[in-house]
Amino acid sequence: MKGILRGLTENRAGTDPAAADRRLRGRTYAIPFDTVWQAAWRLAGGEIRGWSMLSSDDQLGVIEAVSRTLILRKEQDVRIEIRLDENAQTRVDAWSSSRIVRGDLGRNRRTIGKFMKRLDRVLDVQPGQILDPTIRPAWLEPL
Repeated sequence: MKGILRGLTENRAGTDPAAADRRLRGRTYAIPFDTVWQAAWRLAGGEIRGWSMLSSDDQLGVIEAVSRTLILRKEQDVRIEIRLDENAQTRVDAWSSSRIVRGDLGRNRRTIGKFMKRLDRVLDVQPGQILDPTIRPAWLEPL
């Protein structure tokens, strides 16, 4: 019931490392920033059907795009941020917001999930390359 109510009232979604919805946890990759940036840039630039890039800034690590549904052509604004975290690992977060006032029926969550899944595939992610950002690295722990 909670999911139905959320779908009828929310019209935006964003990633958070502690999100209950696995699609919304974002990614922390043990992959170089430039490799992740180039892959995300290509995906947002049209490699995902219905997506078009509005702007990008590799210095800030921000990509702004629009995702359109195929049939009704409803639009969502998407913001992707790629940066190095405190452990020098590449962190990817995303936000999606519908341009309609009422609920999105989970569309923004699916948009983010689809992007993350495609990014994993394009990067050919191997075991151990997606890190858990909620776990503190052992080298930071006191002896």
